[in-house]
Amino acid sequence: MGPVGLQLLSGACLLFSLGMFGTGLSDLKQMFATQSVENIQFLPFLTTDVNNLSWLSYGFLKGDWTLILVNAVGVTLQTLYILVYFYFSSEKRAVLLKTMALLAVLLLGYGYFNLLVPDVSMRLTRLGLFCSLFTITMYLSPLADLAKIVRSRSTQCLSFPLTVTTFLASASWTLYGILLQDVYIAVPNVPGIATSLIRFWLFWHFPPDLNKTYKLLQA
Repeated sequence: MGPVGLQLLSGACLLFSLGMFGTGLSDLKQMFATQSVENIQFLPFLTTDVNNLSWLSYGFLKGDWTLILVNAVGVTLQTLYILVYFYFSSEKRAVLLKTMALLAVLLLGYGYFNLLVPDVSMRLTRLGLFCSLFTITMYLSPLADLAKIVRSRSTQCLSFPLTVTTFLASASWTLYGILLQDVYIAVPNVPGIATSLIRFWLFWHFPPDLNKTYKLLQA
C-alpha cells in the first residue's frame, strides 16, 4: 500500500476512533438532563482516559501524528466526561480517589519510562508493550458482561453504535499497525474485533427490539 493508501487508512483510524469516543456524548447528555450520574459507569471513562494518555505518549515518542491526533482528542473528551461525572456525582470522594490513584500510576509510569529507561528504542518497546497490554485488558474486560447477556437472553444493556464504532476502529488500527509493521498497534486491536463480532452475534441472536427497554452500556 502506497502513501495515499496509508493516508486513507490513517483517516479511517481517526474517523472511527472519534466515533467510538463520541458514543460517550449520550452519557454526557443524560447527565446534564437528569443532573445525576444514575446508571452511568465511571470506570470506563477513567480507564479510557489513561489508555489515551498512554498511547499519546507512545505517539509522541514514535513521531506518529495519527496516534497523536486521535488520542489527544480522546483525552480531551474523556477528561470532559470525567469532570462532568464528578460535578454531578453524589460520591465525589470515591470518584476523586479513583482518579488520583490512576494519576499516581501514570506519574510512576512516566518516571519509569523517562528516568530509568534512557535508551529511546528500548523505551519505545516497553511503552508499546504497556500500551498493548492495557488495551487488550480493556477490550477483554466486558466478557463477564457478555456472559450475563447470554444467561439473561437480553441485549438491553449493550450499545449498538458503540459496538459498530469499536469494530471499525479496531479493524482500522489493526490494518494500520500491520502496514507500519508495528505489532504494538496491530495486535492489541484484534481482541476489539473479536469482542465486537461476539456482540454482533448477540444482537442478532437476542434482537433489542424484543426488549422492553434499551440502555447504553459503557464497556
